[in-house]
Order: sequence, then C-alpha cells, then structure tokens
Amino acid sequence: QATKKEIRKAYMKLSRTHHPDKGGDEHKFKEISAAYEILSDEDKRAQYDKYGLEGVGDDVGAAGGEDLFSMFFGGGGGGRSRAGPRKGPSVNHPLKVSLEDLYNGKTVKLAVNRKVILGTPSECTKCKGQGAVMEIRQIGPGMITQMQRPCDTCKGQGMACTFKNERKVLEVHVEKGMAHNQRITFRGMADETPKAETGDINFIIQEKDHDLFKRKGNDLLATKTVSLNQALCGFTWKITHLDGRTLVIKSKAGEVIKPEMNTKEALPFVKMLPDEGMPSKGNPFVRGNLYVIFRVEFPDDNELPAHVVEELRKLLPGADVPEEYDAMEVEEVTLTSADLRTFGKGGATNHGGEAHDSDDEDGGVQPQCQQM
Repeated sequence: QATKKEIRKAYMKLSRTHHPDKGGDEHKFKEISAAYEILSDEDKRAQYDKYGLEGVGDDVGAAGGEDLFSMFFGGGGGGRSRAGPRKGPSVNHPLKVSLEDLYNGKTVKLAVNRKVILGTPSECTKCKGQGAVMEIRQIGPGMITQMQRPCDTCKGQGMACTFKNERKVLEVHVEKGMAHNQRITFRGMADETPKAETGDINFIIQEKDHDLFKRKGNDLLATKTVSLNQALCGFTWKITHLDGRTLVIKSKAGEVIKPEMNTKEALPFVKMLPDEGMPSKGNPFVRGNLYVIFRVEFPDDNELPAHVVEELRKLLPGADVPEEYDAMEVEEVTLTSADLRTFGKGGATNHGGEAHDSDDEDGGVQPQCQQM
C-alpha cells in the first residue's frame, strides 16, 4: 500500500520530467496531474481501489485508461493489485431548484424506475459470454465479409438474465448553499447490469433564475434604480430576502449615490450588505455578501421647468460659470444624442467616400488617346 508521501514523491518526479515548460508532453502531464488528484484524495482513492477508474466518474479527467499506480511506480506494485469490477452506466436527472430552496435547503421525494435482475444470470449460449457474435455475409459472387455485431439475445451483455421494473422513492436532500450543476448522488441505484457494479443515479442541480437576485459563488447581486432626487437626498428600499425576512435598506444621512464608481474604468456604482449572501455549502453559518448596483435615473430633456432649474442652480454646488465671449467672433454649438459604439466610424472613409477614389485608381475608365 503506497503512502501519501510516496505518491507525492513520485508525482513531483514525474511532473518535473513531463512539464510542458521543460519540454515534456502536455497530454502526459495532464494525465499525471489527474491521477495524482485521485490518489491523494482519500474518498476518490477508496472509490478507485474498489471500482477502478469508472468508480471515480468524471473526476478521472485526462488520466487515461492505464492503472494509476503503474503510471506512478512503473509496475503496479504501489498498492492496488486489481482493476476492480466494471461499473455499469450512471443515470443523470436534472433537478430544477429555486434560489430560495438553495438558500434554505430542501428535501424532496422523487420516484425513479429501475431495472433489477431476477435470479442468477447465466452465460449466454449464443455468444458464449462474449456479448458479440461474428456474422458472415456474401457481398458478391465468390466474395464474403466477416463482421462483428452485438448479440441480440443478451443485448451485448454476455449474460442471459431476466429483469423486472422496480419503482423506488428517493429522498433528495438539497443542502444549503448548493450551486448550479452540483450533484446529489445515490450510489448503486441505477439499472442493474450483469457482471458489473450497479451504476449511480445523479440528480444535477439546475438553479432557476430569480426576479431580484443574481448569484455568483456565495454572493448575491441586486439592481436598484433611484431617481436623481433619491440619489442626492436619500432613499428607502424594502425587499424580501430569500429566507422570508423583510429588509429595509436605507441610505446614510448625507450619502450620495453616484452614476458610476470613481475608477478609471466606467464601472457602475456599487454598495454592499455584508453576510447577507448565500450560505456556504457544508458551513451554512458563513455567508457571502449582498451587492447592490445602482442606476441613477436622470430627468429627460426639457422635463424640468425653468424655475425649477433656477432653484437647483442656487441649491446645488458647482453651478455653471458663464464664459465670456463675443457671439460675433465664436461659433455657438450644441450637442446631439450619440452612441459610443459608432465611435471611430465617422467621416467619408466609412460612408462610401473611397468608392470614387478607387474607380480612378483601380477599376475606373482611363482616358485614351487616339491617333488621327
């Protein structure tokens, strides 16, 4: 039985030899890394020792088909003497779950139908346990071909057996903090297969969209649109959290909500409520944060009456100071609406202006001189 220290020592030696930065093969390096991930984890190691590579499912990654100890120790003497029984196919079922249920946790009962072997399987007499038969066909005068096909008697299993349908009710426990595409596994509950360990049933979490919150990791994100008045003078926002609590979010006295952050990039203005995000899976008392993105809604053109504008000019800091100039000597201009996506596309270059030039340069009709 190879110890963790021996496995790590072998891994470090092989990774130095096969690292792509040192001229090694990238595919071989990935196989070694995937194999080490399995052998260094106690749960995955136990599944590998019992069922082989199929027992660790998708975790095997790029580890290939060879024995992992042979890969590390060059002869299989590292602690695993057998490849383990073949494991039957697993079955995946999507399970749509609301964000509220992922926050609070939930247990649901789901009925599944599976095939169970009746009695003791016996070797198929037609294929002699091979699961396939050879078939000879004549494809022309004096011409025959030999091909292999799955045995139709045992459906390619190599064993003759009788199945019955069984209905099982499973209690599926959705833990607090589970995330999209995580699995809830019931080992050995798939269809039974002759000469193989029964596969698993996996329920794959499919997180539903939420009307208010978006989730990333254990953090939540909400968007709040405020008027210019609320942005300057304060706001109150009442929301219902995922556990049913009512939160009243208030701006602090004198706090100003800005259109964007004071950064080089044009990032939206964000505030945060610590520890009001999703619970952590396995440690639900540790929570993420709740982020709030603000959108400041400005008045439309000509929406504010002249007397209101005049009052705002008096009340708000930073009022415009008129520039001194002679209207007869300068050009007074005003701005129009624009889309930054059109930046760089102005001028004649992108409006077909080159077409006239190209006629003269390449494909245009050249003047000709004719001798009289």
